[in-house]
Amino acid sequence: MASLSNDVTIRRARTGDVAAVRHLLDSYVRDSILLDKPTVTLYEDIQEFWVAERDEDAAVVACGALHVMWEDLAEVRTLAVHPGVRGKGIGHLLLAKLLHTARWLGVRRIFCLTFEVDFFAKHGFVETGDSQVDGDVFGELLRSNDEGVAEFLDLERVKPNTLGNSRMLLQL
Repeated sequence: MASLSNDVTIRRARTGDVAAVRHLLDSYVRDSILLDKPTVTLYEDIQEFWVAERDEDAAVVACGALHVMWEDLAEVRTLAVHPGVRGKGIGHLLLAKLLHTARWLGVRRIFCLTFEVDFFAKHGFVETGDSQVDGDVFGELLRSNDEGVAEFLDLERVKPNTLGNSRMLLQL
């Protein structure tokens, strides 16, 4: 039997996918693996998302987003695979698409906050303790209202909301 990763299509997310993305996130939020995002934020950020759609029934079985933070810096966000299809290679396909997109956009550094250190390490990510930006860029990023940027900068105001996950970085 072929792996499920051969039976999915990775495509850009559409607004009609938000309900499925919401459902994927909810189980990870309940288990304190991902931070919750308001549904309105999912709609606002839908252009950043890619989904894995099962070919046989068009069900969305995984999602992930790439959020550009600066000229050469982006974050992989909200990478989630339905528990029933974990271990089938779908997360790897989705992350590969996000990294391909980052390269196309000209991004050279990819950041993530994750509990899945081994998964991201297989793609070249390494654990890092700091935000990896110089003072001028740090100052500009401070202007962002995005909570993910605040997490990247390790700002004190987001510490009560962080889950204790690892900070990882990939140099493309």
